Amino acid sequence: MSATSRRFCQVEIMTVDYKMLGKQFAALADADENRLAMSANFVALLYAEIPDINWLGLYILRGDKLVLGPFQGLPACTTIPVGQGVCGTSAEKGETLRIDDVHDFDGHIACDPASKSELVVPLISDGRVFAVLDIDSPYGARFTEHDQVGTEEVSRIFVAALEAQQQPLDEFI
Repeated sequence: MSATSRRFCQVEIMTVDYKMLGKQFAALADADENRLAMSANFVALLYAEIPDINWLGLYILRGDKLVLGPFQGLPACTTIPVGQGVCGTSAEKGETLRIDDVHDFDGHIACDPASKSELVVPLISDGRVFAVLDIDSPYGARFTEHDQVGTEEVSRIFVAALEAQQQPLDEFI
């Protein structure tokens, strides 16, 4: 943890140790063969360890829609069309989207009006998106390049754990 000071108060900026987070998840995944339980633990671990977020979860690709999977936070949108909102756009493009101000994102879907910034990582196996990891924060510009790279790496570990079970990921949960 590093600290910076402004005026008369000190503001602590927490940096997530994504390598350690990846190791922690890998240990959890080694002990679990149930994909639903593994997914729930993946989401819970990230939610517990990434500061200043108000929602984190998976949306699973089902045809031309993303369907709500395991999550932590307030109740959420249950389906999102591919190509709409930050999650649907990430799924359509197959790339991570880091949005500093969701209100500036054309077509943003406001599941939680408190969310101000968002990080969405597509989960890809065999060159195809099968889900997205969605992380919201009530703070503008919350997510850094460090968060993006780290979350992408932890997501690759999650996908590898699912693939290790040698079952199709089309409907993994």
